[in-house]
Amino acid sequence: MTLKLGVIGIGAIGKDHIKRIHHKLSRASIVAVNDVNREQTDAFLLQETIDAVYFESGIDLIQSKDVDAILVTSWGPTHEEFVLAAVEAGKYVFCEKPLAVTAEGCRHIVDAEIKAGKHLVQVGFMRRFDRGYRRLKRVITDQEMGLPLILNCAHRAPAAPGFFGDMAISDSLVHEFDVLRWLLQDDYVSAQVIQPRGTRLCDEGLQDPHVILLRTRDGILINIESFVNCQYGYDIQCNIICESGTVSLPEPSSLQRRHNARLSTEIIVDWQERFVDAFDVELQEWIDATLAGEMNGPSAWDGYVVAVTADVCLKAKHSGAIEAIDIPEKPTFYQ
Repeated sequence: MTLKLGVIGIGAIGKDHIKRIHHKLSRASIVAVNDVNREQTDAFLLQETIDAVYFESGIDLIQSKDVDAILVTSWGPTHEEFVLAAVEAGKYVFCEKPLAVTAEGCRHIVDAEIKAGKHLVQVGFMRRFDRGYRRLKRVITDQEMGLPLILNCAHRAPAAPGFFGDMAISDSLVHEFDVLRWLLQDDYVSAQVIQPRGTRLCDEGLQDPHVILLRTRDGILINIESFVNCQYGYDIQCNIICESGTVSLPEPSSLQRRHNARLSTEIIVDWQERFVDAFDVELQEWIDATLAGEMNGPSAWDGYVVAVTADVCLKAKHSGAIEAIDIPEKPTFYQ
């Protein structure tokens, strides 16, 4: 059986997902698309030899009887509308982050999914599908080094063109908030944001770097350095200090060079290259689960919790205080 997919939003990430589904993955085909730029979309489909119907309206695409499931890769503020429409239509939907641009919007989706009585929504937090993070999770789950006590993490990017205001937290760190909560199977209870000396090498009006301190219900302390204009490369670090040892996220494989009296190792500069395999695994597992009538990835509830966490971190940044993160009890539906 082949899953017939409709894609809403044919920007950079939408194109990447369409290409991997069409050229690399199995058991799914792109049958429908929607984007604000018809001419650009038609040219892309022709280039990739994809025979898909263009819909002027994302809602019409969702409601089409020829579409089994939906990928939402459009502009963030449109996500809530399209995900709610997919849930109302009873169709599985994969939504790139953010699930909605506000915690309130995410909660609307949670409530709609609970009302529908079926798990339909998956959020695009791809780090859960990265081989290195999955190996970390096995070590923590097996408790071979005892309980985790402290996490030291770094989220570094060479540059952040177009970022302004609080986007380093609201647009980038959401991946950390999700994957660390998934690793630990523990919710956050407080956040503090420290603003060190800012780099001169970023756009005016953007604070960079940040240090975020999170504490979990079990008392684990998480330290995240966010530096989105570090210049040298895309560098994701996670070091976990346990009772009887430490474990770190493995470095991506790269070439080691001996040349001109120097020994060097390449550093990835593109986030898509760093997580390309994770994207592949993420979408293939979603396709397979959808065909089986299941939803096994990051849920609408996970999207909501991340939004709440990000909001409190922004509050903590501007207050300078340690702020409580009040996450409601998880509904039985998502247990």
